[in-house]
Amino acid sequence: MSDTSEIAGRHVAFFSWRDTRNPEGGGAERYLEKMAEGLAERGAQVTILCAAHAAAPPDETLDGVRYVRRGTKLTVYREGVSALLRREFGSVDVVVDVQNGLPFFTRAATRKPVVVLVHHVHREQWPVVYPGVTGRVGWWIEHALAPRLYRSCQYVTVSRATRNELQQLGVDRERIAVVHNGTDPVIPVGIGKATYPMIAVVGRLVPHKQVEHAIDAALALRGEHPDLRLHVVGSGWWEAELHAYAAARGAGDTVVFDGQVDERRKHEIYEQAWLLGLPSLKEGWGLVIGEAGMHRTPAVAYRSAGGTRESIAHERSGVLVDDPAEFTSTLGRLLADHAERARLGEGALAMSHDFTWQHAQESFTHVVASALRGVRIDSQDPDEE
Repeated sequence: MSDTSEIAGRHVAFFSWRDTRNPEGGGAERYLEKMAEGLAERGAQVTILCAAHAAAPPDETLDGVRYVRRGTKLTVYREGVSALLRREFGSVDVVVDVQNGLPFFTRAATRKPVVVLVHHVHREQWPVVYPGVTGRVGWWIEHALAPRLYRSCQYVTVSRATRNELQQLGVDRERIAVVHNGTDPVIPVGIGKATYPMIAVVGRLVPHKQVEHAIDAALALRGEHPDLRLHVVGSGWWEAELHAYAAARGAGDTVVFDGQVDERRKHEIYEQAWLLGLPSLKEGWGLVIGEAGMHRTPAVAYRSAGGTRESIAHERSGVLVDDPAEFTSTLGRLLADHAERARLGEGALAMSHDFTWQHAQESFTHVVASALRGVRIDSQDPDEE
Protein backbone atom coordinates (compact mmCIF):
# COMPACT_ATOMS: atom_id res chain seq x y z
CA MET A 1 0.00 0.00 0.00
CA SER A 2 1.38 3.44 -0.90
CA ASP A 3 1.91 6.15 1.69
CA THR A 4 -0.70 8.35 0.02
CA SER A 5 -3.39 5.68 0.07
CA GLU A 6 -2.45 4.87 3.67
CA ILE A 7 -3.13 8.40 4.92
CA ALA A 8 -6.04 9.34 2.61
CA GLY A 9 -9.10 9.97 4.74
CA ARG A 10 -7.12 9.73 7.99
CA HIS A 11 -7.23 12.57 10.51
CA VAL A 12 -3.85 14.01 11.52
CA ALA A 13 -3.87 16.54 14.38
CA PHE A 14 -0.87 18.79 14.95
CA PHE A 15 -0.35 20.47 18.34
CA SER A 16 1.90 23.53 18.14
CA TRP A 17 2.24 26.61 20.31
CA ARG A 18 2.31 28.92 17.23
CA ASP A 19 1.40 29.21 13.57
CA THR A 20 2.98 31.44 10.93
CA ARG A 21 0.32 34.14 11.28
CA ASN A 22 1.31 34.54 14.91
CA PRO A 23 3.52 37.65 15.27
CA GLU A 24 6.14 35.40 16.92
CA GLY A 25 5.93 32.69 14.26
CA GLY A 26 9.06 31.73 12.37
CA GLY A 27 10.81 28.96 10.46
CA ALA A 28 9.62 26.15 12.71
CA GLU A 29 6.02 27.15 12.07
CA ARG A 30 6.67 27.41 8.34
CA TYR A 31 7.92 23.82 8.38
CA LEU A 32 4.92 22.66 10.40
CA GLU A 33 2.44 24.22 7.98
CA LYS A 34 4.20 22.91 4.87
CA MET A 35 4.12 19.38 6.29
CA ALA A 36 0.43 19.79 7.19
CA GLU A 37 -0.39 21.07 3.72
CA GLY A 38 1.48 18.15 2.17
CA LEU A 39 -0.66 15.70 4.11
CA ALA A 40 -3.84 17.56 3.14
CA GLU A 41 -2.84 17.47 -0.54
CA ARG A 42 -2.52 13.69 -0.21
CA GLY A 43 -6.05 13.32 1.09
CA ALA A 44 -5.64 13.51 4.87
CA GLN A 45 -7.90 15.53 7.14
CA VAL A 46 -5.54 17.88 8.96
CA THR A 47 -6.06 20.04 12.05
CA ILE A 48 -3.54 22.35 13.71
CA LEU A 49 -4.20 23.45 17.28
CA CYS A 50 -2.13 26.46 18.31
CA ALA A 51 -2.27 29.53 20.55
CA ALA A 52 -4.82 32.25 19.85
CA HIS A 53 -3.66 35.68 18.74
CA ALA A 54 -5.12 38.89 17.33
CA ALA A 55 -3.76 38.37 13.81
CA ALA A 56 -6.09 35.47 12.94
CA PRO A 57 -9.55 34.12 13.83
CA PRO A 58 -10.03 31.31 16.38
CA ASP A 59 -11.12 28.84 13.71
CA GLU A 60 -10.38 28.87 9.98
CA THR A 61 -9.34 26.61 7.12
CA LEU A 62 -6.42 27.52 4.84
CA ASP A 63 -4.93 25.38 2.05
CA GLY A 64 -6.93 22.39 3.22
CA VAL A 65 -5.76 22.67 6.83
CA ARG A 66 -8.07 23.59 9.72
CA TYR A 67 -6.55 25.95 12.30
CA VAL A 68 -8.01 25.93 15.81
CA ARG A 69 -6.53 28.69 17.97
CA ARG A 70 -7.02 28.42 21.72
CA GLY A 71 -5.36 29.82 24.82
CA THR A 72 -2.13 31.76 25.21
CA LYS A 73 1.53 30.96 24.71
CA LEU A 74 1.42 28.94 27.95
CA THR A 75 -2.20 27.82 28.32
CA VAL A 76 -2.31 26.40 24.78
CA TYR A 77 -0.74 23.23 26.20
CA ARG A 78 -3.67 22.73 28.57
CA GLU A 79 -6.12 23.62 25.81
CA GLY A 80 -4.52 21.05 23.50
CA VAL A 81 -4.71 18.14 25.92
CA SER A 82 -8.25 19.12 26.91
CA ALA A 83 -9.40 19.24 23.27
CA LEU A 84 -7.87 15.84 22.63
CA LEU A 85 -9.52 14.30 25.69
CA ARG A 86 -12.89 15.85 24.80
CA ARG A 87 -12.54 14.65 21.21
CA GLU A 88 -13.21 18.23 20.13
CA PHE A 89 -11.82 17.47 16.67
CA GLY A 90 -13.67 14.19 16.33
CA SER A 91 -11.76 10.97 15.75
CA VAL A 92 -8.00 11.55 15.43
CA ASP A 93 -5.86 8.83 13.80
CA VAL A 94 -2.39 10.32 14.35
CA VAL A 95 -1.14 13.10 16.63
CA VAL A 96 1.90 15.23 15.77
CA ASP A 97 3.17 16.73 19.02
CA VAL A 98 5.42 19.70 18.23
CA GLN A 99 7.93 19.91 21.06
CA ASN A 100 9.32 23.43 21.06
CA GLY A 101 11.07 23.00 24.38
CA LEU A 102 7.89 21.75 26.02
CA PRO A 103 5.78 18.87 24.70
CA PHE A 104 1.97 18.93 24.70
CA PHE A 105 1.81 15.73 26.79
CA THR A 106 -0.50 14.21 24.17
CA ARG A 107 0.94 10.76 24.83
CA ALA A 108 -0.90 10.82 28.17
CA ALA A 109 -4.20 11.78 26.49
CA THR A 110 -4.50 9.32 23.60
CA ARG A 111 -3.71 5.75 22.64
CA LYS A 112 -3.42 6.66 18.98
CA PRO A 113 0.05 6.93 17.36
CA VAL A 114 1.97 10.04 18.39
CA VAL A 115 4.77 11.52 16.27
CA VAL A 116 7.03 13.97 18.13
CA LEU A 117 8.38 16.82 15.99
CA VAL A 118 11.51 18.48 17.41
CA HIS A 119 13.46 21.18 15.60
CA HIS A 120 16.23 21.45 18.14
CA VAL A 121 17.04 20.80 21.77
CA HIS A 122 16.85 23.85 24.03
CA ARG A 123 19.64 23.09 26.49
CA GLU A 124 21.36 26.44 25.87
CA GLN A 125 18.18 28.47 25.45
CA TRP A 126 16.38 27.73 28.72
CA PRO A 127 18.78 29.75 30.93
CA VAL A 128 18.85 32.60 28.39
CA VAL A 129 15.10 33.00 27.92
CA TYR A 130 13.96 31.81 31.36
CA PRO A 131 16.75 32.36 33.91
CA GLY A 132 16.39 30.71 37.29
CA VAL A 133 13.90 28.10 38.47
CA THR A 134 11.58 28.36 35.46
CA GLY A 135 14.37 27.54 33.05
CA ARG A 136 15.62 24.66 35.19
CA VAL A 137 12.14 23.15 35.36
CA GLY A 138 11.67 23.60 31.62
CA TRP A 139 14.96 21.88 30.87
CA TRP A 140 14.09 19.02 33.25
CA ILE A 141 10.80 18.49 31.41
CA GLU A 142 12.56 18.55 28.04
CA HIS A 143 15.56 16.37 28.80
CA ALA A 144 14.25 14.01 31.51
CA LEU A 145 10.45 13.79 31.55
CA ALA A 146 9.59 14.05 27.85
CA PRO A 147 11.91 11.25 26.64
CA ARG A 148 10.31 8.91 29.20
CA LEU A 149 6.74 9.93 28.38
CA TYR A 150 7.31 9.50 24.64
CA ARG A 151 9.64 6.50 24.93
CA SER A 152 7.62 4.41 22.46
CA CYS A 153 6.89 7.21 19.97
CA GLN A 154 8.31 8.04 16.58
CA TYR A 155 10.36 11.25 16.45
CA VAL A 156 10.96 13.56 13.49
CA THR A 157 13.62 16.25 13.38
CA VAL A 158 15.05 18.51 10.70
CA SER A 159 18.76 17.81 11.01
CA ARG A 160 21.23 15.11 11.98
CA ALA A 161 22.62 17.48 14.58
CA THR A 162 19.30 17.49 16.44
CA ARG A 163 18.99 13.73 15.97
CA ASN A 164 22.30 13.35 17.78
CA GLU A 165 21.15 15.65 20.59
CA LEU A 166 17.94 13.64 20.99
CA GLN A 167 20.01 10.48 21.28
CA GLN A 168 21.95 12.14 24.11
CA LEU A 169 18.60 12.64 25.87
CA GLY A 170 17.91 8.92 25.60
CA VAL A 171 15.75 8.73 22.48
CA ASP A 172 16.52 5.57 20.52
CA ARG A 173 18.20 6.24 17.20
CA GLU A 174 15.86 3.89 15.33
CA ARG A 175 12.90 6.09 16.36
CA ILE A 176 14.29 9.34 14.92
CA ALA A 177 13.60 10.25 11.29
CA VAL A 178 15.40 13.21 9.70
CA VAL A 179 13.22 15.23 7.33
CA HIS A 180 15.02 18.37 6.20
CA ASN A 181 13.42 21.74 5.53
CA GLY A 182 12.64 22.86 2.01
CA THR A 183 13.11 26.26 0.39
CA ASP A 184 10.27 28.35 -1.00
CA PRO A 185 10.41 29.44 -4.65
CA VAL A 186 12.40 32.62 -5.10
CA ILE A 187 10.54 35.92 -5.43
CA PRO A 188 12.30 37.72 -8.30
CA VAL A 189 12.99 41.35 -7.48
CA GLY A 190 15.70 42.23 -10.01
CA ILE A 191 17.39 45.01 -8.05
CA GLY A 192 20.82 43.42 -7.63
CA LYS A 193 23.38 43.86 -4.89
CA ALA A 194 23.65 47.11 -2.96
CA THR A 195 26.35 49.52 -4.10
CA TYR A 196 27.58 49.74 -0.48
CA PRO A 197 28.59 46.94 1.92
CA MET A 198 25.40 45.45 3.37
CA ILE A 199 24.81 42.64 5.87
CA ALA A 200 21.35 41.27 6.63
CA VAL A 201 20.07 39.56 9.76
CA VAL A 202 16.61 38.05 9.31
CA GLY A 203 14.49 36.37 11.97
CA ARG A 204 12.58 36.75 15.21
CA LEU A 205 14.06 39.31 17.56
CA VAL A 206 14.53 37.22 20.70
CA PRO A 207 17.59 36.87 22.97
CA HIS A 208 18.85 33.53 21.67
CA LYS A 209 19.13 34.89 18.12
CA GLN A 210 22.03 36.99 19.51
CA VAL A 211 21.52 39.88 17.10
CA GLU A 212 23.81 41.86 19.41
CA HIS A 213 26.73 39.90 17.94
CA ALA A 214 25.86 41.20 14.47
CA ILE A 215 25.55 44.76 15.78
CA ASP A 216 28.94 44.49 17.48
CA ALA A 217 30.47 43.10 14.28
CA ALA A 218 29.05 45.89 12.13
CA LEU A 219 30.32 48.57 14.49
CA ALA A 220 33.76 46.95 14.62
CA LEU A 221 33.92 46.87 10.82
CA ARG A 222 32.65 50.34 10.00
CA GLY A 223 36.12 51.83 10.45
CA GLU A 224 37.21 49.79 7.43
CA HIS A 225 33.83 50.14 5.70
CA PRO A 226 32.40 53.55 6.68
CA ASP A 227 29.30 53.09 4.51
CA LEU A 228 28.50 49.62 5.91
CA ARG A 229 24.86 48.98 6.75
CA LEU A 230 23.46 46.15 8.89
CA HIS A 231 19.77 45.55 8.12
CA VAL A 232 17.89 43.80 10.92
CA VAL A 233 14.67 42.30 9.57
CA GLY A 234 11.97 40.92 11.86
CA SER A 235 10.14 41.62 15.09
CA GLY A 236 9.85 40.11 18.54
CA TRP A 237 9.70 40.82 22.24
CA TRP A 238 13.45 41.59 22.40
CA GLU A 239 13.17 44.35 19.78
CA ALA A 240 13.19 47.30 22.21
CA GLU A 241 16.28 45.88 23.94
CA LEU A 242 18.08 45.68 20.59
CA HIS A 243 17.19 49.27 19.71
CA ALA A 244 18.51 50.38 23.09
CA TYR A 245 21.65 48.28 22.65
CA ALA A 246 22.38 49.81 19.23
CA ALA A 247 21.75 53.32 20.52
CA ALA A 248 24.01 52.82 23.54
CA ARG A 249 26.77 51.61 21.23
CA GLY A 250 26.42 54.71 19.04
CA ALA A 251 25.32 52.70 16.00
CA GLY A 252 23.76 55.67 14.24
CA ASP A 253 22.98 54.93 10.58
CA THR A 254 25.10 51.77 10.56
CA VAL A 255 22.27 49.63 11.96
CA VAL A 256 18.89 49.77 10.22
CA PHE A 257 15.88 48.13 11.89
CA ASP A 258 13.48 47.25 9.10
CA GLY A 259 10.96 45.57 11.40
CA GLN A 260 8.41 43.07 10.12
CA VAL A 261 8.30 43.30 6.31
CA ASP A 262 6.28 41.64 3.58
CA GLU A 263 7.71 38.81 1.49
CA ARG A 264 8.74 41.01 -1.42
CA ARG A 265 10.62 43.45 0.77
CA LYS A 266 12.31 40.57 2.57
CA HIS A 267 13.56 39.18 -0.73
CA GLU A 268 14.72 42.64 -1.81
CA ILE A 269 16.88 42.76 1.30
CA TYR A 270 18.18 39.25 0.67
CA GLU A 271 19.16 40.24 -2.87
CA GLN A 272 20.75 43.55 -1.90
CA ALA A 273 22.73 42.08 0.97
CA TRP A 274 26.34 41.10 0.40
CA LEU A 275 26.17 38.63 3.31
CA LEU A 276 23.65 37.06 5.66
CA GLY A 277 24.70 37.09 9.30
CA LEU A 278 23.21 34.35 11.50
CA PRO A 279 24.69 34.64 15.01
CA SER A 280 21.92 32.51 16.53
CA LEU A 281 22.72 30.42 19.60
CA LYS A 282 20.74 27.47 18.23
CA GLU A 283 19.08 26.60 14.92
CA GLY A 284 17.33 23.37 14.02
CA TRP A 285 18.06 24.21 10.38
CA GLY A 286 17.92 27.91 9.51
CA LEU A 287 15.37 28.58 6.76
CA VAL A 288 16.81 32.05 6.18
CA ILE A 289 20.04 30.46 4.90
CA GLY A 290 18.29 28.89 1.91
CA GLU A 291 16.14 31.98 1.32
CA ALA A 292 19.23 34.19 1.15
CA GLY A 293 21.05 31.60 -0.94
CA MET A 294 18.45 31.91 -3.67
CA HIS A 295 19.73 35.46 -4.13
CA ARG A 296 23.40 34.41 -4.14
CA THR A 297 23.86 35.73 -0.62
CA PRO A 298 26.14 33.46 1.44
CA ALA A 299 25.71 33.11 5.19
CA VAL A 300 28.11 33.35 8.13
CA ALA A 301 26.85 31.42 11.15
CA TYR A 302 27.98 29.67 14.29
CA ARG A 303 28.99 26.05 13.89
CA SER A 304 27.73 25.31 17.41
CA ALA A 305 24.16 26.30 16.43
CA GLY A 306 23.75 22.71 15.20
CA GLY A 307 21.56 22.61 12.12
CA THR A 308 23.74 25.20 10.41
CA ARG A 309 26.32 22.46 9.86
CA GLU A 310 23.89 20.92 7.34
CA SER A 311 22.18 23.97 5.87
CA ILE A 312 25.59 25.55 5.15
CA ALA A 313 28.33 23.73 3.24
CA HIS A 314 31.36 25.23 4.98
CA GLU A 315 33.53 27.29 2.62
CA ARG A 316 31.29 26.29 -0.29
CA SER A 317 27.95 28.03 0.34
CA GLY A 318 28.91 30.03 3.40
CA VAL A 319 31.23 29.99 6.40
CA LEU A 320 30.84 28.43 9.84
CA VAL A 321 32.64 30.11 12.72
CA ASP A 322 33.25 29.34 16.38
CA ASP A 323 33.03 32.58 18.34
CA PRO A 324 32.09 36.28 18.06
CA ALA A 325 35.64 37.33 17.18
CA GLU A 326 35.73 34.92 14.25
CA PHE A 327 32.20 35.95 13.27
CA THR A 328 33.39 39.57 12.98
CA SER A 329 36.66 38.78 11.23
CA THR A 330 34.97 36.49 8.70
CA LEU A 331 32.34 39.09 7.84
CA GLY A 332 35.13 41.63 7.39
CA ARG A 333 37.20 39.29 5.21
CA LEU A 334 34.27 38.53 2.93
CA LEU A 335 33.14 42.14 2.66
CA ALA A 336 36.61 42.96 1.36
CA ASP A 337 36.94 39.98 -0.99
CA HIS A 338 34.44 40.33 -3.84
CA ALA A 339 35.68 37.26 -5.72
CA GLU A 340 35.43 34.96 -2.70
CA ARG A 341 32.03 36.34 -1.82
CA ALA A 342 30.81 35.73 -5.37
CA ARG A 343 32.14 32.15 -5.28
CA LEU A 344 30.32 31.44 -2.05
CA GLY A 345 27.21 33.11 -3.47
CA GLU A 346 27.16 30.65 -6.37
CA GLY A 347 27.50 27.80 -3.88
CA ALA A 348 24.66 29.22 -1.79
CA LEU A 349 22.44 29.39 -4.87
CA ALA A 350 23.22 25.81 -5.82
CA MET A 351 22.59 24.54 -2.29
CA SER A 352 19.26 26.38 -2.06
CA HIS A 353 17.99 24.05 -4.81
CA ASP A 354 19.09 20.88 -3.00
CA PHE A 355 16.23 20.95 -0.49
CA THR A 356 12.62 21.20 -1.68
CA TRP A 357 9.34 21.26 0.21
CA GLN A 358 7.95 18.54 -2.07
CA HIS A 359 10.74 16.19 -1.04
CA ALA A 360 10.20 17.06 2.63
CA GLN A 361 6.44 16.53 2.35
CA GLU A 362 6.89 13.12 0.75
CA SER A 363 9.30 12.11 3.51
CA PHE A 364 7.02 13.39 6.27
CA THR A 365 4.06 11.57 4.72
CA HIS A 366 6.12 8.36 4.85
CA VAL A 367 6.77 8.89 8.56
CA VAL A 368 3.07 9.44 9.32
CA ALA A 369 2.00 6.45 7.21
CA SER A 370 4.57 4.27 8.97
CA ALA A 371 3.30 5.45 12.37
CA LEU A 372 -0.19 4.38 11.33
CA ARG A 373 1.22 0.94 10.47
CA GLY A 374 3.15 0.78 13.74
CA VAL A 375 6.49 0.75 11.92
CA ARG A 376 9.47 2.73 13.21
CA ILE A 377 11.57 4.81 10.84
CA ASP A 378 15.26 4.97 11.58
CA SER A 379 17.58 7.94 11.53
CA GLN A 380 17.99 8.26 7.77
CA ASP A 381 15.69 10.28 5.55
CA PRO A 382 12.71 8.00 4.85
CA ASP A 383 13.23 8.11 1.08
CA GLU A 384 16.77 6.75 1.51
CA GLU A 385 15.58 3.50 2.98
